[in-house]
Amino acid sequence: MKAEASELREQIAGRLRMARETSGLSQGQVAKRLEMHRPTISEIEAGRRRVSAEEIAVFAELYGIDANWITEGSKRSLGDNDKILLAARQLSKLKDKDLDRLMHLIQMLRGIGGQNEPG
Repeated sequence: MKAEASELREQIAGRLRMARETSGLSQGQVAKRLEMHRPTISEIEAGRRRVSAEEIAVFAELYGIDANWITEGSKRSLGDNDKILLAARQLSKLKDKDLDRLMHLIQMLRGIGGQNEPG
């Protein structure tokens, strides 16, 4: 039972770290917004500190994701809106040149623009 709790804490820690990184926030920025110390965020993301249900709700709100995803992970994947928001955050960090290249790639994959459209 103790091993299962430790494994679950590590999984939650990893999802919190991934959500923070996807949100484009540093541990320091998260700590400031949640009025915590940065080492506390580090301990949480390393799985060395337990996270309360209230804290999970606050992290979910800050990161714009579903709290169930933090606790359940693969049992419940990110919803479509969550995926779109996470993707938009990453896209907003791209340089214009890279964004144009990505849009071109998306068009090619979808068969838009005549390059991959069926005969």
